[in-house]
Amino acid sequence: RWKKMDVGGNGGGLAINNKQRAMLPNKSRGEFIRNQRKDSEGMSESPDLEFDYADTDKWTAELSELYSYTEGPEFTINRKCFEEDFRSHVPEKKWTELDAAQHRAHAMQLLDGLEVIRREKRLNVARAILYMAQGTFAECSCEAEVQHWVRYNIFLLLEVGTFSALVELLNMEIDNSAACSSAVRKPAISLADSTDLRVLLNIMYLIVETVQQEDSADRPEWRAIRDTFQAELGSPLYNNEPISVMLFGMVTKFSTGHAPHFPMKKVLLLLWKSILFTLGGFEQLQNIKVGKREELRLPPLPEDSIRVIRSMRAASPPASASDLIEQQQKRARREHKSLTKQDNLDAFNEKDPYKADDARDEEDDHDDNDNALETEPFPIERDDVMPPPIPHPPSERVSFPKGLPWAPKVREKDIENFLESSRSKFIGYTLGNDTNTVVGLPRPIHESIRTLKQHKYVSIAEIQILKEEEFQKTPLSGGEEDVEMSAIELLYQGILPSLPQYMYMVLLLQSPSIHLTTPGYSILLAAAPTSKAKTDSINILADVLPEEMPTTVLQSMKLGVDVNRHKEIIVKAISAVLLLLLKHFKLNHIYQFEYMAQHLVFANCIPLILKFFNQNIMSYITAKNSISVLDFPHCVVHELPELTAESLEAGDNNQFCWRNLFSCINLLRILNKLTKWKHSRTMMLVVFKSAPILKRALKVKQAMMQLYVLKLLKVQTKYLGRQWRKSNMKTMSAIYQKVRHRLNDDWAYGNDLDARPWDFQAEECALRANIERFNSRRYDKAQSNPDFLPVDNCLQSVLGQRVELPEDFQMNYDLWLEREVFSKPISWEELLQ
Repeated sequence: RWKKMDVGGNGGGLAINNKQRAMLPNKSRGEFIRNQRKDSEGMSESPDLEFDYADTDKWTAELSELYSYTEGPEFTINRKCFEEDFRSHVPEKKWTELDAAQHRAHAMQLLDGLEVIRREKRLNVARAILYMAQGTFAECSCEAEVQHWVRYNIFLLLEVGTFSALVELLNMEIDNSAACSSAVRKPAISLADSTDLRVLLNIMYLIVETVQQEDSADRPEWRAIRDTFQAELGSPLYNNEPISVMLFGMVTKFSTGHAPHFPMKKVLLLLWKSILFTLGGFEQLQNIKVGKREELRLPPLPEDSIRVIRSMRAASPPASASDLIEQQQKRARREHKSLTKQDNLDAFNEKDPYKADDARDEEDDHDDNDNALETEPFPIERDDVMPPPIPHPPSERVSFPKGLPWAPKVREKDIENFLESSRSKFIGYTLGNDTNTVVGLPRPIHESIRTLKQHKYVSIAEIQILKEEEFQKTPLSGGEEDVEMSAIELLYQGILPSLPQYMYMVLLLQSPSIHLTTPGYSILLAAAPTSKAKTDSINILADVLPEEMPTTVLQSMKLGVDVNRHKEIIVKAISAVLLLLLKHFKLNHIYQFEYMAQHLVFANCIPLILKFFNQNIMSYITAKNSISVLDFPHCVVHELPELTAESLEAGDNNQFCWRNLFSCINLLRILNKLTKWKHSRTMMLVVFKSAPILKRALKVKQAMMQLYVLKLLKVQTKYLGRQWRKSNMKTMSAIYQKVRHRLNDDWAYGNDLDARPWDFQAEECALRANIERFNSRRYDKAQSNPDFLPVDNCLQSVLGQRVELPEDFQMNYDLWLEREVFSKPISWEELLQ
């Protein structure tokens, strides 16, 4: 008798009888069934992605992404400019043969050359300095040697003061109105229009990226140079503002259309690395958080989140819609077959006794019981006829950590709500914010409150909000706030006046269903892989398009790869900038974070990110838009092979694209930051139908990405309805296993009292009012209330104050005395009375 088993979601079936199945070895039967199912689906399940999330990619990868493939010929131009100048001073030796004193002398001589008036001469000197920063590669025989000289030359250039000179030149180029007006009039912008800017930005990026990479073999003087440079880069030493503020200004000027020739990819990369170097990455953020909690005398963190996430394993993607339809058909057939009377022997033969052996494997491939492979027609008789499962030897069993990865957390508000509802239910009265009085409540409620208080978590943000409320309530007796002038505080003060504009200009996505009139949205729109070309959009490809467009198919393919790679790098840089700023602002002060986050929300950042993920995300992550033989430093050390269409199509051999997976995780983290504990923004996820978009992103088998997708699904589960939860039980199970639990959080049901729809607008307005009061109190000293200013009532101190008088008054002082004092009668009796 044949048994037909439906497999996959394509309606196909596999015919296999009991005799054939019994001939398979014990371990192979489950593998045979799974392989047949995968073959019937036409594809095998994607493997886990071995991705290590970090602040940046490998150093060589970050260096290579600075250059577009179109800039390849400029490596030779830079070398010629350096050699012409070097031969005129040291005709008989190579750069690598000089000693440290000669290196320093030549570097100083090149630095003096940046002061010349002629633009052509100045550009040649800048190219020579760039060649030094690139490691004087013509004298190197391998990539490791190039990397050594890159590091040596960078610290040499930094020691002689090159970076300050480059900042001054960059300011000159930004204010160059002639170049801006010329670029605006041009119908098409190309590489040639941004040559001076690209050379300067290349040197500055190489300096920042190289110096921030710590090496145990660095000399002590290099470490001192690194610390000094880090402090200077975050201080307002350059044009009275941090370097990051100047770069934000370049983004704004480009996005408004006043400077379309700015090389935006290089600007954004330098902005990202400057923020990363001055503020610190994710490891430093964790250390800052631990230190702040100790300073505020808060309990230590329950776990190291970075370590927990790195130890997680990816889950299998949930079933697709076709799988769900097929599951219903299988259930109907199963119910029909169960009506047929069979004896126990037949039931035993039809039951697959090896399914229990592979239970854990099968669990990954199916959506709980609903999508399990149906091989038994008699579920009622199964327990009566089946023998106990055969145990595996210990060596074959996979060890899983016991318990959940995250310790549960409880907010003070959750304890208050629980007590209020318990008092109302059992006693009939409430006590407001009192969380200690439990008189009259049953003993199980006492145990519940004790458990809640054991897992109570007080965040740094809650303490900051309470302190701000005290400052607002007692502006006179509260005293002056002691604000530490850290790098993040200086950056916030620098970008505060124009922060809303910066957020508008930096956003990289745009939903096709939302029409926005802000000119900044058309700038980085093309960076999104799902974006469509628009006639009025600003060209972000100014620093990748050559002067002469390609004429052959091979050149067109190469340019196509270069353009796609260019867009991916822009997405990577912007996502990293936004995430770093959000996390650092949140630690520095919660209202700084809320100010930036609210303007991102007002700029429609939530639908823009959802639009980004509304694509084939697996194709985006596995895209191969790179040509490894053209990457720096490989292209300047080795002989370039002849490129063919086949080699361009094949790409590299990597399992995934690091920068694209990095960008996706960053965007998901930004979305989590914007929506966490904000019911109005959570409802935006529901309104924009984000659940199916996010569920498709679960197909990427990478634990960290899946965690942030599951977090976004968790906050909106209660609003998606019972049918959605019933059809997505595997997703619900993954949320339970991987996302932190909040005790008393009924995320899987629809009983949230705080999510009333008429409170959404009020929530954002109240938050905005708090932010404005904070910014006005701390930063707007000119608009402070005059009634709250101190008044000097001492006669001696008032008369003793030195008053600056204008020059014309001092010249006519005698006339003023005669007119205002001597010629006017004074009634001393009335004055004394």
